[in-house]
Amino acid sequence: MAELATLARPYARAAFEFAREAGSLDAWNAALEVLAAVAQQPAVKALLTAPEKTAAERVAVLSEVCGGDLEQSVLNFLSVMAENDRVVLLPEVGVQFAELKDSLEGAVMVEVTSAFDVSEAELSRLSAAMTEKLSRTVSISSTTDASLMGGAIIRAGDLVIDGSVRGRLNKLAGALTP
Repeated sequence: MAELATLARPYARAAFEFAREAGSLDAWNAALEVLAAVAQQPAVKALLTAPEKTAAERVAVLSEVCGGDLEQSVLNFLSVMAENDRVVLLPEVGVQFAELKDSLEGAVMVEVTSAFDVSEAELSRLSAAMTEKLSRTVSISSTTDASLMGGAIIRAGDLVIDGSVRGRLNKLAGALTP
């Protein structure tokens, strides 16, 4: 997974810098969201990874599935990715682009994974605390994972706060093992 992020990073940064200079961050973000969703579809993914397809054919597939309404600059970006056999990185490029955009706008997405359902009131308090801690606008989402046994894991960009019972047990096991 880290390899995908590493490979996608220069593409996400290049797209972000171009979009920022062109004043079209929102349009690029929307296009990359759609392209990421399209690229994850099994039938499209099979076409994008087929060795007999040329770079131009891969771009044409994406353009056609997206209804042919992609801007020329996005098509040029896709061409560069396709020529380097990196079109499969579109989902990760989209994620990293959105993170760069949020960072520029002073926003951050906070993901809370909890052993039990988290109430709206608790999410609201957590959102306020994270807004204060990070000095950014916070968008928060919550998922449930019973394997945590208790507590929660909070992810905000590169920041990870592991307050789960499973995490504490793993840390304790590491400390006790010589």
